[in-house]
Parts: sequence; structure tokens; C-alpha cells
Amino acid sequence: MKNYILFVIVLFCFGMQAQQTYLHCGKIVDTKNGRVIENKTLIVSEDKIVAIEDGFVSPSSEEATVIDLKNKTVLPGLIDMHVHLENETSANNYLKPFILNEADVAFNATDYAYRTLLAGFTTVRDLGGSGVNVSLRNAINNGTVTGPRIYTAEKSLATTGGHADPTNGRKRELMGDPGPAEGVVNSVEDARKAVRQRYKNGADWIKITATGGVLSVAKSGKNPQFLEEEIAAIVQTAKDYGMYVAAHAHGDEGMQRAIRAGVKTIEHGTLMSKETMQLMKQYDAYLVPTITAGKYVSEKAKVPNYYPAIIVPKALEIGPKIQNTFGQAYDTGVKIAFGTDAGVFPHGENGKEFGYMVEAGMPAMKALQSATITNAELLQAEDELGQLEVGFLADIVAVNEDPTENINTMENVIFVMKNGVIYKQ
Repeated sequence: MKNYILFVIVLFCFGMQAQQTYLHCGKIVDTKNGRVIENKTLIVSEDKIVAIEDGFVSPSSEEATVIDLKNKTVLPGLIDMHVHLENETSANNYLKPFILNEADVAFNATDYAYRTLLAGFTTVRDLGGSGVNVSLRNAINNGTVTGPRIYTAEKSLATTGGHADPTNGRKRELMGDPGPAEGVVNSVEDARKAVRQRYKNGADWIKITATGGVLSVAKSGKNPQFLEEEIAAIVQTAKDYGMYVAAHAHGDEGMQRAIRAGVKTIEHGTLMSKETMQLMKQYDAYLVPTITAGKYVSEKAKVPNYYPAIIVPKALEIGPKIQNTFGQAYDTGVKIAFGTDAGVFPHGENGKEFGYMVEAGMPAMKALQSATITNAELLQAEDELGQLEVGFLADIVAVNEDPTENINTMENVIFVMKNGVIYKQ
């Protein structure tokens, strides 16, 4: 009888063991140490990396799965710190708020999220939408929808008429007077209330539009749009609720106000001066360059009627300058966080950003680190994301070539695992 009980216990324990996946990796990008290592086996159980072995180890159990990546280069799941999963560029983009229901936006977003994941981006920061992004995050987390892990800012904060005022360009009967509930701020009191509303709505981050923007139906793409005391109130209130602040900014004065007030990331940074670069270093702020978006809008601005007329001169002025500013900022020692502004260009093409970063003078390994360990740290997830290490989440991607030798291989991710589940092979 004792032997029977022992047999049942052993059988039960064996049955409860999670099936393991063995990944035979020809090359691995060691993002922590900035090097490429060869011939390793990553062993995954459930959603974690449980072992890293030298050579190509055969599993002891017939139940284990072996993935042959011996001729590939393997990296941690990539992190994009600037996407907009509720929308995607099109010639009728400015009609969409009037013809799409919230359900339409949500269904479209599931497609954009899926494409993003298959491009190798297992984690993203969504920097502003209608609020569907919160529901999308939750649906992905509970397994209802397939997509990347999302950290969302929910609705971006703007001033009246500012870059993220949702009623810009509408006829006066439809403009109304949006306030903090809609993400529009015109005082310190509004600023605090708008942040608290984002927290209530489920945001992980706060985003402000510190200057004018290219794609808003408004004249200026670079003027400062918040008072410094308003930004300071946003930053302080966000801190109280455990959140960092990201600031969209093209113009230099708006950038300086945002940096001094304590924002964590500057998005785009197009017209950043040397003085502002030094200020960013002083205040430990990060630049999220979004070069791909800049190139895309400057090209589409040349297509008749793709954008409303008021946008065209802004796109032609701002778009071509982002890459050069990024190169100068990197050379100056500004910290760089990888981000693309996907949605301004088609989702799934996020990997192009790597090539543009290298083209501007950033070493390939540094570009890869900006999309892994740097972004994991910014998301306060450095103990589980951004590295291929034992105990980290099994977010693993692979490309055909060594990206430190050919960075453009990052545009064609051929294997994607997130949380131990394979989505592309």
C-alpha cells in the first residue's frame, strides 16, 4: 500500500511539471554586457527562463519541445516606448473620429497590437488614445486578445487648442469646452485633476503635449503649450500616484520647461538645442527619438491631400530634422530610449527605427540596448524584462543575421515568444 501511495505521489508530481521548451541559439545578444555570445541553450518553463546552458543541450524528457535557432541570432523581446495602438495612418484619418464607433477602434487596435507583437515587440508604451488602450492592455493581460504587454498613458494631456485637444479642427458647434476629464488642462488645478482622472481611468504613465505637434489640426508645431507650474503640478501629482511623465515636444522652450519640471522622457525632441541637451543630462531625462515617424510624415506631406493643408508645412519642416537632432543628442551623452511613434506610420514596421539610429551614429549594440535594458529600466521592470537571464520573463525573439553586423535584420523578426508562448516561428 505504501509503495502504491508513493507511486501515485510521484505520478502526480510528474504530471504537474510544466512542459519545457529548449531553444538552441547560435548567437545571443547579451544586452546586459553589450556583447554577442554563441552556442547556448535557453530553457523555458511556463513563462520564465529557468536555465541557460553551454552548447546545444538535449532535453531529458520526451515531452519537451526543441526549437532550432542554431543559425539565428536571439534577443530579448523588444520594447517600443512610443506607439499609438488605437490608430494607424491613412488618407482619411481625420474623418475617423466622426465615423468610427469605440468598438470599431477597439477591433482595429487588436490587429495593430498583433502586428506589433509579430514584429518582435513584446512590450510597448502606448502614449495616448481615447482610452480603448486601457481595455486593450487588460484584454491582452487576461489572454482574450493577442498582443504585446502594454503600459499606457490613456488620454494625452493638452491645453485648450494644444496638440492633444481632441476637438481641434472641428466646427465651433462641435468644439465645446473640454476639460480635465477629456485631458485638457488650463491651470494648476486642472493639471492635478487631469492626472487623477487618468489614474482613475487606469493609466500607467502620464503624457503631456508640451509643445505644438505636426499632425494636430492647428497652426504651430513647436510653440510651448503649458506653463512650467502646470507641468510641475502634473509631475508631482503623477509621482504621488506612482507614475512617470512623458512629454511630446518639438520646440526648444517647451522642452526646457518640461525638463525643469521633472518629466522623465522627451518624445521627438526635434528642435532641441545644445543647452537643452545639457539640461536633459542634468535632470536625468531620456530622449525618445521617433525617427521613423519623422521620415514618414515628411514623405506623406508631399502626397496631395494625404494630410489637411494646415499640417503639410509642419510635416515638411519638422519631419526631416528628427534624425539629425537625435545624432547630436546621442553624441552629447543624452540618454536614449527606443521609441517609434508607430501608428503615425504602419504598425509592425517598428524595426526600421534601429537602422535610422545606427545611420545617425549610434552603435548597433547601443541601439539594441536602448530597446531592451534601457526601456525595461524606464518601465521599472528591469528585473523581468530586457535581458535573457534566468528568472526573467520568457520574452524571446530571433532574427536571421547578427544585428551588430547588419542592423537591418531587425526589420524581419522570424521568431517571437512572449511569456513562454510562441507566436511566430
